[in-house]
Amino acid sequence: MKAARLVLALAVAAPLALTGCGGRTGGGGEEGAGGRGDDRTVRAFDINPRPRDQVKNGGTLRWGINELPAQWNRNHVDGNLAVAASVSNALLPSPFYSDEKAEITPDRDYVLQAEVTARRPRQVVTYTLNPKAHWSDGKPITWADYQAQWRALNGKDPAYRIASATGYQDIEKVARGKDDHEVVVTFARPFGDWQSLFGPLLPAATNSSAEAFNTGWLNKIPVTAGPFKFGGFDQTAKTVTLVRDDAWWGDRAKLDRIIYRAAEQDSLIGAFSNGELDIIDVGPSAPDYARARATSGAEVRQAAGPDFRHFTFNGSSELLRDRNVRRAVQLGINRQAIAQSDLQGLDWPIALLDNHFFMNTQEGYQDNAGEYGAYDPARARRLLDAAGWRLDGAVRKKNGKPLELRFVVPSGVQISKQEGELAQSMLAQIGVKLTIRSVPSGDFFTSYVIPGNFDITPFSYIGTPYPVSSSFGIYANAPDGKTWNANFGRTGSAAIDEAMSRAAQSLDPAEGRSLANAADRLLWQEVNVLPLYQRPQNVAVKETLANVGARGFYDLHYENIGFTA
Repeated sequence: MKAARLVLALAVAAPLALTGCGGRTGGGGEEGAGGRGDDRTVRAFDINPRPRDQVKNGGTLRWGINELPAQWNRNHVDGNLAVAASVSNALLPSPFYSDEKAEITPDRDYVLQAEVTARRPRQVVTYTLNPKAHWSDGKPITWADYQAQWRALNGKDPAYRIASATGYQDIEKVARGKDDHEVVVTFARPFGDWQSLFGPLLPAATNSSAEAFNTGWLNKIPVTAGPFKFGGFDQTAKTVTLVRDDAWWGDRAKLDRIIYRAAEQDSLIGAFSNGELDIIDVGPSAPDYARARATSGAEVRQAAGPDFRHFTFNGSSELLRDRNVRRAVQLGINRQAIAQSDLQGLDWPIALLDNHFFMNTQEGYQDNAGEYGAYDPARARRLLDAAGWRLDGAVRKKNGKPLELRFVVPSGVQISKQEGELAQSMLAQIGVKLTIRSVPSGDFFTSYVIPGNFDITPFSYIGTPYPVSSSFGIYANAPDGKTWNANFGRTGSAAIDEAMSRAAQSLDPAEGRSLANAADRLLWQEVNVLPLYQRPQNVAVKETLANVGARGFYDLHYENIGFTA
């Protein structure tokens, strides 16, 4: 399905984020549709696109990020982060890239051609690899790298701590074609989003064993194959440095180096305003947005992308295991009030997102929230009464235990704290006590979200052009009841999996969109992820910076990023 879509990489409030699979991440300024219920228009991408001959040779780009990950294997559950993608997309191969309209094209630096070469009796995809492509250790990129990645990510060996098996679990075999640079992928079941696979691609050695997969990229980036290569970490300064790779076979990178500096959001906006950084993700923070716009020689680039703000409900926590309790809590949250608070002052349409797969601005979007997306505190109270949670003073209790939920937020991200305060007031009206717990932003995902150490938590999902496959892992059921991978809400069902599988298997875009919406209706009933709104991409940049910014669906070409003056 080539409808532009949403999810998957994680992003916490302003910029902390989670990512889904996707190609190398560049853009322009085309106008797109405004959010539903608002006549303002939004850009499809906004990156100050310039031809290479208008970009200076040399220079250092200072890029602010809000976390320095420990896990750099993006296919690992702990590495599925937007911040990791912003770094490693300059370093690693992906077979395809997306333009601002989410149209997918082979990235000829890696793949000369890729197409469905058979549909019956099995779907077969044949890739012709660029013979010039090689890893930084000198080894060529071949069919063996593709085969090893399929074996690691197909979900058959639980020792591999994968983010998602989506698509890979549908493959029957990956084989050598006429030579080492032809890959023949045969599917056991049709998979419409086959272009979402093998990006980022890691070398066969990384995927050869669970130990190499899980630990080989911990606090290290051992091998690359992009316009930049790994230059080093400075754990004290919290920086990671990339340098131009002169062995790169594509267009020579314009920049000499990129230095990513990690800090909490409050510190990043201060460093940008002081001229210490050239680019940061502002996120949906009106004060930071205003401060960045007021910075001399800077601008905020804004676009509509496949990104959405949400609350995740932990269905494995003791107090939220009962689906009716989750439904009651969801009904007790006024999403419109939260969206208005978050988006005020951002020049962005205030419109609720009523779909887990499609953004308001995308083809295929429809409101599937129905009764489960409404703000209905009276019904919430009835559901809690029926579930045995009775009012005892201001807070409900059951068997002597109070209904007190942990709302975990990353420190330094004011918007998350504000969302918690709003939800706290709302839920108090139905007898639910919400306790806001602030944790270090560097530990937010790895120590709290991923292991399920929360009841409710807010962050953003940063998407890809693949509507279902990029989201599948977020909502997929755990057959053993324990292995949830990227499903941080830890709830699911066979019916949801079946509905998503039917959508993913469709090779007809219109049919695929219809089936995705059928799956979405089931997700609203389950109460796992509560969508709030399509998140604006607000990226503060130095005015002279070209070919980078708010990218929407557009995959950045890191070799073209640089300064015009």
